[in-house]
Formats: sequence, C-alpha cells, structure tokens
Amino acid sequence: MDSRFVLLAHLGATWGMTGLIWFVQVVHYPLMQLVGREGFVEYSQKHQANTSLVVGPLMLIEVVTAALLLDQDAQLRVSWLFWASCGLLVVAWVSTAVWQIPLHQQLLAGYDEGHVRALVSSNWIRTIAWTGRGLIVAYLVWLRMRVS
Repeated sequence: MDSRFVLLAHLGATWGMTGLIWFVQVVHYPLMQLVGREGFVEYSQKHQANTSLVVGPLMLIEVVTAALLLDQDAQLRVSWLFWASCGLLVVAWVSTAVWQIPLHQQLLAGYDEGHVRALVSSNWIRTIAWTGRGLIVAYLVWLRMRVS
C-alpha cells in the first residue's frame, strides 16, 4: 500500500478526531448540565453507544495507520515529529482510558455535577493532545507533498 495514501488516511482520522474532540469539549460535554436528572441515565446510555460508533472507527484508523506508517515509511520512522505525534496519541488514549471512560461509567448511575465538571476539565488533555497531533501530522503531510 502506498505510504502517501496511508499518511492521508492518518491525517483524515487525526483531523476527524481533532474536530470531534473540540466539539465535545466546547459544546457537548458542557451541555450535559442541561439534560436534567430525569432522563440523564438514558441520555448517558445513548451517548456512549452513539459516540462509540463515530469515535471507535476514527481511533482505530488513526492507530492502525500510525503503525503502518512506522512499518512502511523509513523517513517517518526516524522523524522525531512523527514520534511526538504518536506520543500525543498515547496521551489521548491513556486519558480516555483513565479519566473519560470511568467518568462516563459513573454517569450511567445518574447525573452528578462533579462528574460532569471532571469530564469537562479532564477532557482538555485529549483536546490539546489531538490538536497537537493534528498540527504535527498536517505539517508532515505538507512536507511530504512539497517534496513529491
């Protein structure tokens, strides 16, 4: 498989996650406070199920294309920028596993203002990580396309 195609797929998945995480950070999570206690458990259940349908494939494409690029592209394999972007991906995944998933699980029991606030504040880690990744990967694609 052509590494330029894989790099563009990587860019697309990364920027898909970057846009999505900014939407979640600025719009979606803060609006959880307005759902109300009555319907919050059902809302949380549907939120998790529906979000997984969008986030899961993007995160999978992102990690698979990163692995393919490390395997196929000697230039990226030695690029400190690409390794930095991979490090930011690890930060985003660890944040998801350590903070966001457990907080979402706790919210399945019902609305808790402290958990929602913790979700919003801890999500800045992912927002910054994916934004940094997006900028780095875009720069790497620009460098690659400029050379080709």
